Amino acid sequence: MKIRARILKAHPATLVLASFILAIAIGALLLKLPVSTQSGHISWVDALFTATSAVCVTGLIVVDTGSYFTVAGQCIILMLIQIGGIGVMTVSVGLFQWIGRNVSFRQRMAMQDLFAHTPREDIFDLVKSILLVTFCIEAIGAVLLAIHWSRELPFPNAVYTGIFHSVSAFCNAGFALFSDSMMGYRDDPLLNITMCCLIVVGGIGFPVLYDLQSRSAARKGKRGRLSVQTKTVLNTTLILIISGALMFAFLERQTLLEAQSLGHHVLVPVFQSITCRTAGFNTVDIGSLRDATLTMMIFLMFFGASPGSCGGGVKTTTLALLAIFTASRMKKKRRVNIFKKSIPSETVTRSVSLVLVSIGIIGIVLFMLLAGGAPNGQGPECTDASFLAYFFETVSAFGTVGLSMGITPMLNTWGKCWIILMMLIGRVGVLTFAYIIVGTGATGGFEYSEENIMIG
Repeated sequence: MKIRARILKAHPATLVLASFILAIAIGALLLKLPVSTQSGHISWVDALFTATSAVCVTGLIVVDTGSYFTVAGQCIILMLIQIGGIGVMTVSVGLFQWIGRNVSFRQRMAMQDLFAHTPREDIFDLVKSILLVTFCIEAIGAVLLAIHWSRELPFPNAVYTGIFHSVSAFCNAGFALFSDSMMGYRDDPLLNITMCCLIVVGGIGFPVLYDLQSRSAARKGKRGRLSVQTKTVLNTTLILIISGALMFAFLERQTLLEAQSLGHHVLVPVFQSITCRTAGFNTVDIGSLRDATLTMMIFLMFFGASPGSCGGGVKTTTLALLAIFTASRMKKKRRVNIFKKSIPSETVTRSVSLVLVSIGIIGIVLFMLLAGGAPNGQGPECTDASFLAYFFETVSAFGTVGLSMGITPMLNTWGKCWIILMMLIGRVGVLTFAYIIVGTGATGGFEYSEENIMIG
């Protein structure tokens, strides 16, 4: 009864974090079972790393998913991806509704924080919509991918492979059953287009999908306007995809020109631009890319997906707010306005704080990796390539992206633990951790007379 009372009194942010930790712990125990791996054995740290990567829909792997795990182990990973993608709280609320049990006020508040940018009374309708849209989109993606793989695999294997990669793509997880991810299909239009659509739809956020669905379902002539949240997400996502693809094509132009296929020239840059923000699949060797390309990808990974989605990062809306806030200040305007709406000053301040805290966390974890998380337990070589590889790995974990320059399996236990922490922070959110550590009660503090200081 005491445990139940504590749960009922817990802050929604604490419930969210606890639900993810519980899912990770159960997942690690299941992956530790002999039936989950081909050899019948996996170390505790590797099981925990894989479970965290699946629940946090990251895709960083220390062992090859397709060859190391059995079908049972792969299904466990797939289940963890699905639960982590739509959110543990979403699953629990959906199950409680299904079996007719009441959902606590704290759980409703947790759902409110996860998937709604403004207070709403129809939180249960939102949960039902999330589950329905998720399964429908994943089913469509699974059919298209099964058609693709039916050309080279037996039909049951093609269906299984299609389902696995459809769920992994929509949840922006990046787990693949092939050791080279999607590099063998870089010129295939059906696979590339299907995967890109799944990743984008899963990355724009459930509030945006719900908003679009509500607008399309409304009667003609009574359609309401899209929210500022939806407009901001859609526009920012489109700009990032196009600009990322153009930058990739320009920076890797020499490699792209060597290919004969016209589809290769288009599909490869677009796929990498989309996947490096949140998904983790790749159709090129990440380790062979130029430093400038990797730096551009780090920028995209840092901002990641959109709020209320399957992806991590500081989110596309934060990038949009920072850009407009900077432009407004340069024009000496007091308010931040988007689509003829003024954004609350508190929201703008939180976005700036979020970026600064995120940079600080990335810096600390990067330092800890360089200090003791080097491959094979040895000190890292003092080279730019080594530093860039660790930097890329850290941001990839924070953005729950899953791309790597190849150092993940070589990390020692210390390094794997830091990446596990980074994946959890990236999925649950920096603000959620801040609520748990600092609390939500704002205090006025002391106020003194003003005195200016020089900046810039």
